[in-house]
Amino acid sequence: CSVQLEKTYEVEATILGEMGDPMLGERKECQKIIRLKSLNSNTDIASLARKVVEECRLISPSRLPEVEQLLFYLQNRKKSAEKKEKKQIKPRDLTPFEGMELDEEANINSIDDYIELLYEDIPEKIRGATLILHLARNPDNLEELLQNETALGALARVLREDWKQSVDLATTIIYVFFCFSSFSQFHGLITHYKIGVLCMSIIEHELKRYDLWQDELLKKKKADILSNLKKEYEKALKKYHGLLTKQEQLLRVALYLLLNLSEDTRTELKMRNKNIVHLLVKTLDRDSEELLVLVVSFLKKLSIFLENKNDMKLQKTSPTLHCPKNSRRCSSGYLKYAESVSVHSWLVCVCVSGDEAQRQIAMCILYHISMDDRFKSMFAYTDCIPQVMKMLFDCGEERIDAELISFCINLAANKRNAQIMCEGNGLKMLMKRALKLKDPLMMKMIRNISQHDGPSKNLFIDYVGDLAAQIGLKEEEEFVIECLGTLSNLTIPDLDWELVLKEYNLVPYLKDHLKPGSAEDDLILEVVIMIGTVSMDDSCAVMLAKSGIIPALIELLNAQQEDDEFVCQIVYVFYQMVFHQATRDVIIKETQAPAYLIDLMHDKNAEIRKVCDNTLDIIAEYDVEWGKKIQSEKFRWHNSQWLEMVENRQMDEAEPFMYGDDGEPFLQNGDILERPDLFYSSDGIIPVDGAISPEFFTDFQNGDLLGPHGFPSSNTLSFESKHSVTPARPATAYGFRPDEPFYYGYTTSR
Repeated sequence: CSVQLEKTYEVEATILGEMGDPMLGERKECQKIIRLKSLNSNTDIASLARKVVEECRLISPSRLPEVEQLLFYLQNRKKSAEKKEKKQIKPRDLTPFEGMELDEEANINSIDDYIELLYEDIPEKIRGATLILHLARNPDNLEELLQNETALGALARVLREDWKQSVDLATTIIYVFFCFSSFSQFHGLITHYKIGVLCMSIIEHELKRYDLWQDELLKKKKADILSNLKKEYEKALKKYHGLLTKQEQLLRVALYLLLNLSEDTRTELKMRNKNIVHLLVKTLDRDSEELLVLVVSFLKKLSIFLENKNDMKLQKTSPTLHCPKNSRRCSSGYLKYAESVSVHSWLVCVCVSGDEAQRQIAMCILYHISMDDRFKSMFAYTDCIPQVMKMLFDCGEERIDAELISFCINLAANKRNAQIMCEGNGLKMLMKRALKLKDPLMMKMIRNISQHDGPSKNLFIDYVGDLAAQIGLKEEEEFVIECLGTLSNLTIPDLDWELVLKEYNLVPYLKDHLKPGSAEDDLILEVVIMIGTVSMDDSCAVMLAKSGIIPALIELLNAQQEDDEFVCQIVYVFYQMVFHQATRDVIIKETQAPAYLIDLMHDKNAEIRKVCDNTLDIIAEYDVEWGKKIQSEKFRWHNSQWLEMVENRQMDEAEPFMYGDDGEPFLQNGDILERPDLFYSSDGIIPVDGAISPEFFTDFQNGDLLGPHGFPSSNTLSFESKHSVTPARPATAYGFRPDEPFYYGYTTSR
């Protein structure tokens, strides 16, 4: 390879007058390029420096040491570049290929002779195009070639007319335009000659030829098997490999040119309209590493846009996927979709057996797939979960990669996945590591497992004491939040919560952390949810009521009234407590909790309204006075809406009836509530004498007085039948849901 030195100097010209005085002068900066064709690791730097100084009169002999130093730097830089090039093939390197060799050196001054060759037969055209290519590979010549419209026009014409006749000719000419495409300012030139459109047509044609070659080769193989002759097949196979090599060179240079042009999103859109994604995906079946790296890089760029991503859905798994040892091909995982279970298995295989770069990319892909609830369950039908669990345990006491633990957290949000994780000693090992290392992310994974009803939840009975022991200690807040969240999920009938609260002295902790500002909001919220869980137990509810937790909850409700999640969970605690006689009496007789609930009965949040209604129904059932207040409020709310509708409604035809003979309103605003006959018809159900109570209206509205066909029924539901089923803990749109996808950039619980 040649290396060049650049020498910058100035030339000054002066015109002198008759008396020798300067009349006119001009100064110009010039540059002298010295090409060193033989600089390598074995070159004698001192001898080469002397030769350069001798042959270049612009360099003073006194600057010989500087020339030596510069040559020494170039020699060492070249060595490091060679070492780097051996380590990896860059996706955007386009190396020379077979057919570019020449027995003469191209000269920009002979460009007209090269153009003449383009008008001869195919061999001469190839030679002329190759000479021009050698010029174009030097960026210094591109500006001059750009000015030569004859040369560029001839190249474009030959490519358009003769590309089917010679792959070498097409490859060489496209390579010339590729050199221009490496610089954005020349993209207009390529568009002008419509090279991009032509490349798309060439790629599509070559892919069809590839399919034909495959079919012919298969036929030859079958014929040779039947005739017991292998010579014909081997001959055809050798020819096929030769054709394939040249075709892949053509595809590579054409796709690279298109990749450069796609920097402009408008041009990229035109490519998409011509089905570039389909062509690229078909090319993934090849074995050429250089071509595959280029294709995957192109697809990765296109996948930024949703429309392109959707076009990349593959009907079959590419052979590229079955080569996890190849780090280049691993990046093709960016293109795969969760619809294919085999892709999941392959990505996990890459995570286990690939190198560091492969593992990180594959795990990121798995993490993104796991964020979609539609695809979480698919992992249960592969060997993915056992492999991932092994990767977790293999970490020992080292820090687990964020991508790996985030992926596991998302998987644990699916019930079937969680059951597989608990098989054998899975849960035991997870708990052991989380408690030993105080790992909040591992505990978040365990928390997700604990939310699922069934056999997996019952396994947590053995670890309730270990989890409760973490709460009183001065542990990291994030870790305590996850321990509280895990305990809150354990709605197990056989669990003695009273014993847990007493043995680990949790009641003072829970009460102290209900004070606004006593801790971060996330921790306070988990304390509220924990209280809601233990309040299901009658003895626990009594213990909490005696400790003064109910007034503390009301104080917290006042402080957090703008936070829907806090409000909803506190109301849920009241709902649980009104089931028990002791706590119900405290709530109804000693606090203003029912009044707060009445105010929240018409909250804009549907979950809050639902929990409030259920709680108030139970209070009304047991306390007559509060029952009347609740029914009156429901009655007032319903009719206030009706009155507002009447006032806002324009009823021109009803105007004569709204005024008396003296022009005064027939009814005053305060009188309308005394006239129920105005908005209840006399149909035999409601009397017209105004003898209607809010109690009757509420029962009628709730359907309590109606039979199966909409008529009044003499049978009413008892309290036990109404409230025998405890609704699940509410989840508002503002709070934490354990089954939400976990984003590993965040570590809080909400």
